[in-house]
Amino acid sequence: MNKKILGIGNAIVDVFAKVDDEFLIKRNFIKGSMKLINKTEFEDLKNNIKIEKVVAGGSVANTMAGIAHIQGKSSFIGKINSDNFGELYKKSLQDINVNFSYLEKKEDLSTGASIILITPDSERTMCTYLGISSHLSANDINEKNIIDHELIFLEGYLWDKGISEKMFKHLINIAKKNKIKIAMSLSDIFCVKRHKQDFCNLLKNDLDILIGNENEINELTNKKNLLDSINELRQFNKIIVITKSAKGSMAIVNNEVVNCDSVKVDEILDLTGAGDLFAAGFLKEYLDKSEIKKCLKSGSILASKIIVKIGARLN
Repeated sequence: MNKKILGIGNAIVDVFAKVDDEFLIKRNFIKGSMKLINKTEFEDLKNNIKIEKVVAGGSVANTMAGIAHIQGKSSFIGKINSDNFGELYKKSLQDINVNFSYLEKKEDLSTGASIILITPDSERTMCTYLGISSHLSANDINEKNIIDHELIFLEGYLWDKGISEKMFKHLINIAKKNKIKIAMSLSDIFCVKRHKQDFCNLLKNDLDILIGNENEINELTNKKNLLDSINELRQFNKIIVITKSAKGSMAIVNNEVVNCDSVKVDEILDLTGAGDLFAAGFLKEYLDKSEIKKCLKSGSILASKIIVKIGARLN
C-alpha cells in the first residue's frame, strides 16, 4: 500500500536565468543565498535577465513532485492566485500526478515567483517575490484535506510570515490529533538564523523528522562543527537528517548515527532542488518502512539525478 504524504509550503513559480558573477556583484546579491524581494524589484530583475525556463516550484512542492516521480502518492497545499502564474502552477502539479488540495481564489496579490540566477559554477542565487503564497493561513487548511495522509512535510520558509506561526500550530494540532507524523526542512541558513529558537522548540515538541544541510544544522545548534552538533541533537530523540553535498548524508536515529555516501555524477549543471529531491527519496522510503540507510541512499540517488539538469523537476 502506498502511504500518502502531504506537503505544505510556498507556492512559487521558478523563473530560471543564467548570469555571470559580475551580475550578482553589481546587484549586491550573496551567491547561493535566497533573498526576499518586493514586486518592484522583481519586475526590474525580470526585465534585466534572459529567461531560460519557467516551472512551478517552491521547496516542498519540488519534494512532492519528486515523490510522484518515484510512484509515491503526494499532495500539496500552497496559496496561489487565479492569474497566469497561478494557472501554470496548478497545471504543472496536476500534470505529474501531485494532488493540489488548495482551491485558488481571486486574490489581491499575484502568485509568488522566484528568479533563480545560475552562475557558471552551477551555484544558484534566488530572489523571491512571495506574493500571495506568504498569506497561507489556518483558514486555508481544511482538516479533511489532511486526515488521510501518513505524514505532513513543512518548510522552514513558511515561518517567515506572521500568520504562518498560527497556521503551523493549527496544522500540528490536526496532525497530532490524527496521529500523523510531521517532518520539516530547515530551508536555508538565513531562515534558521531568523527563527532559531522557534525551530528548536518545534524539534523538541512537535517534529518527528528534521532535514537540513550541514551549515543549517550547525547554525541551529550554534556549533562550529558537525560533530558537536550531532552530540547536541542526540538528546532530542528524533530523526534528524543531515545532507553534506558531495560528502554524502547522515541521519541521527535513536541516538545512533547512520552514514551514506553521495552518488557521484560526471558534471553538475545546477544545484537547484538537490535538497528538495533528497527529501523526496528519503521520505518516500521512510513511509515504505525502509531501513534508514536505504532512505538516505534513495535521497542521494534522486539528488544526483537532479543536479545534472537545469531546474528542480525530474519530469
